[in-house]
Amino acid sequence: MRVLGIESSCDETAAAVVTERGEVIADVVASQIAVHAPYGGVVPELASRAHVQNVVPVIEQALAEAGGLDTIDAVAVTNGPGLVGALLVGLSAAKAIAFGRELPLVGVDHLVGHLFAVYLHRAGELASAPELPYVALLVSGGHTAIYEVTAPGEARILGQTRDDAAGEAFDKVAKLLGLGYPGGPVVDRLAARGDANAIELPSPMSSRRTLDFSFSGLKTAVARYVKQNGVPEDPADLCAAFQRRVVRVLVSKSVHACKERGVPRLVLGGGVAANRGLRARAAEVCAEKGVSLFVPPVSSCTDNAAMIAYAGALRLAAGERDGLDLAAYSRSPDVKRGKMAKAR
Repeated sequence: MRVLGIESSCDETAAAVVTERGEVIADVVASQIAVHAPYGGVVPELASRAHVQNVVPVIEQALAEAGGLDTIDAVAVTNGPGLVGALLVGLSAAKAIAFGRELPLVGVDHLVGHLFAVYLHRAGELASAPELPYVALLVSGGHTAIYEVTAPGEARILGQTRDDAAGEAFDKVAKLLGLGYPGGPVVDRLAARGDANAIELPSPMSSRRTLDFSFSGLKTAVARYVKQNGVPEDPADLCAAFQRRVVRVLVSKSVHACKERGVPRLVLGGGVAANRGLRARAAEVCAEKGVSLFVPPVSSCTDNAAMIAYAGALRLAAGERDGLDLAAYSRSPDVKRGKMAKAR
């Protein structure tokens, strides 16, 4: 079975074709970084307009790489959470294709896509994926949470941020330092050559009595440092100090969750999983604690449609379908502490 996936939840217009085994046949992404860079962040209205311009060419390219629309057996689309205006563009395109070709349609929760992106692989590659269950750290610009993934398409929340997402904190610190947008990758590069002990910053909500996170205080501490001392001529030390605090608490709580749940497998997902400091720290601590670490390639960490297609394939395999009345949502009412919507 081949599933066409469409993703437009934020600032990436993406389309992909993936099999039910997670083999990626085509994967196309149109970035909007240049559109939003002058504003230092995503502007929802501009994102929606860019999706309208990009969605048809992106889908056409993915289908061309996959051998045409006749090779597609079903359509999967992100219908939340995300920017509603942006979601509606991808959702409308998916409904039109499903209706016109009489194909099954399934909506996919964007976060579920990230949780199962670790199973994606290219033709000829050996998939190195975890057995179920596993603990997953999903960390991005809009979300930071720890999940226990128990079955195909099913997960429960163990802990989550109480304020800023880690990726949002990275971008805001980068903006404070005048590093441009998106700031996370720049902070990561600078941190690699900085001294993390040169500047004292607080450890954000580091207690293991909870698996929740909080990054607003750390972000405020960086803002106070800049106010008192100005922006450093070379911000490498400040970036290293900030990144070290974020990375250590992310890894510490994730590995603790593995021990607490008796699940010796940890998966990283989401855009911040591309952070080299996070990957290195996770590998180090997991090796010390006897936890197997699984990290998708960078292309599968950032927003993409391949993960949506695969998560959709999981729903299809379970016999689930959606109608043309499938709606977009900015935040799912089903996603609560200890509970998550099944693959949608």
